[in-house]
Amino acid sequence: MSLSIIIVNYRSTSLILNSIESALQYSSARNFDWIIVDNNSSDNSEEVIKTKYPFIRWIQMDYNAGFARANNEGIRQSTSEIILLLNPDTIIRDDAIEKCYQRFFHSNFIACSVQLLNPDHTPQITGNFFMKGGLNHLLPLPYLGSLLRRIAFAFKVKKTNIAIASTEEKVDWINGAFMMVKRSAIEKAGIFDEDFFLYAEEIEWCSRLNKVGEICVYGDIHTIHIQGESINKASQSTDKGYQNLFDKKGLQLIISNNLRIRKQFGVAWFLFHIAMYTVEVPIFFFCSIFDNLFHLRNPFKNIQTIKGFTVNVLKLWKLSPKIILNKPYFYKMF
Repeated sequence: MSLSIIIVNYRSTSLILNSIESALQYSSARNFDWIIVDNNSSDNSEEVIKTKYPFIRWIQMDYNAGFARANNEGIRQSTSEIILLLNPDTIIRDDAIEKCYQRFFHSNFIACSVQLLNPDHTPQITGNFFMKGGLNHLLPLPYLGSLLRRIAFAFKVKKTNIAIASTEEKVDWINGAFMMVKRSAIEKAGIFDEDFFLYAEEIEWCSRLNKVGEICVYGDIHTIHIQGESINKASQSTDKGYQNLFDKKGLQLIISNNLRIRKQFGVAWFLFHIAMYTVEVPIFFFCSIFDNLFHLRNPFKNIQTIKGFTVNVLKLWKLSPKIILNKPYFYKMF
């Protein structure tokens, strides 16, 4: 096979069936090597999916290995020269996989994605740029993040992403929902860092792939990404973005993002970030009270959210010695 498509499953049977069905509208899809890596779903996923699509190769993990480790196993067992990492919650449009493959195969790029769309067909951020020290990871912080955003606008700091890509946009890193990579580049850059359970692993990986060659987004090829469906179910979260820092999903985001800062930018930048998260705790508390009073609301309306954020920051501090030492450790938070 010329292309191996790897999908990581964790109790996402219906999403995967819909994704594969959308791809099989196009005859090209049957020429690809389809691999599903199951993260110990402990349900009837394999039976249901392979009954409908017997050509699929099934790799069974004996634990919930997360995104990085499961994809790594799929990469190890694949044989194609080009690999597509595809999220279960994607819907293929207009033969996007084949179009992307053909263009990518004949290009000098070492990794690429297509323009992801929300279910209402509005653009979803797909291509991104690195910011010094990963400072953009501080933007989701309540109040403090808003202040940093205003400062960045005032100094006309370069944007960290492309709202919608043109025909072809060179970027620093791409969304892991649709990630096509050449095996020759993986052999040089290495596979995913297996310290990551979920989130930020594709950013760290792209930082190494960038040293091998260029990455792009094909803006005129589209795929729908139903963002956050699988992970929200697993973490009991209702937030579909990456701004929530207050629950289990938020804890995973905080740990993974700061782990990525340590690995990509070093200890000093990691210490700076953890200091900013710590300073945010009293800022969040007092600004929330004044904000609610000003808007004639209960001054302690956000107390549970503040508590959740504070607990997550304390857990980050607890793990900080391991993160600083950068010794192998599986940062799985749920």
